[in-house]
Amino acid sequence: MSHLVAPSLLSADFANLRNDIEMVNRSEADWFHIDVMDGVFVPNISFGIPVIKQIKKYAQKPLDVHLMIIDPDRYFEKFKNAGADIISVHYEACTHLHKSIQAIKLLGLKAGVAINPHTNINLLENIISDVDIVLVMSVNPGFGGQKFIKNTYSKIKQLKQIINKAGSSSLIEVDGGVTLSNAADLIKAGTNVLVAGYTIFSSQNPEKTISELKSKE
Repeated sequence: MSHLVAPSLLSADFANLRNDIEMVNRSEADWFHIDVMDGVFVPNISFGIPVIKQIKKYAQKPLDVHLMIIDPDRYFEKFKNAGADIISVHYEACTHLHKSIQAIKLLGLKAGVAINPHTNINLLENIISDVDIVLVMSVNPGFGGQKFIKNTYSKIKQLKQIINKAGSSSLIEVDGGVTLSNAADLIKAGTNVLVAGYTIFSSQNPEKTISELKSKE
C-alpha cells in the first residue's frame, strides 16, 4: 500500500480549528493525528475529550489519537465515545502493555504503541503481533516544531525487521520533525504513516503540502 499522511492538529490554528479540519477533509490526507498531553508524562498540556468531540463533529477522516499521558487505561472508553478510531499508548507509560492493547481492541478500535526516541526498539518484540501501529517518536514528545532526530532512520529499519520476522501487519508511523525534505527517506526506511504538524500548518498552502507529502516515494 502507499503511505498515509496524518496532519497533526497540535499545530493547527486553535482559534479557527473548524477551518483547519475542513482543509484536512478536502485534502489528500488520510487521518487526523491528535496529540493528548497531560503535563505529567510530557511537560506540555494540549487538549482532551471535549475538544476531540468537537473535532469529530466535522472530521470526515479517522481520528488517530496519541495518548501522551500516564495511566491511559482509565480513559480508553471516554476517548472511544469522543470519536477516536485509533488509540496509541506509550510503551513507557504502560505497566501492563499487553493488557492495555487488548483493552483498546475490545472497544473495536485500532491499537498502537508509541515509543520515545531513546527507548530501545527491541523492547517491542513481544507485543509486535498484537498491535496495529507502532508510533516511532522522532523528537522528544511534548512540543511541536522540534528538530528531527537522525537516529530514527535506523530505528525504523530495525523495527521493519522485527515486524517481518514476527509476520506482523503492524504499520510504522513516524511523528516529529517530518518535512518535505526527509519524507522520502522515511518512506524508503519503511515508514507507512507520516505525521506532520508544523510542516503542514505553517505552509502558505497546506493542501498542496499534504499533496506533496502524499506523492513522495
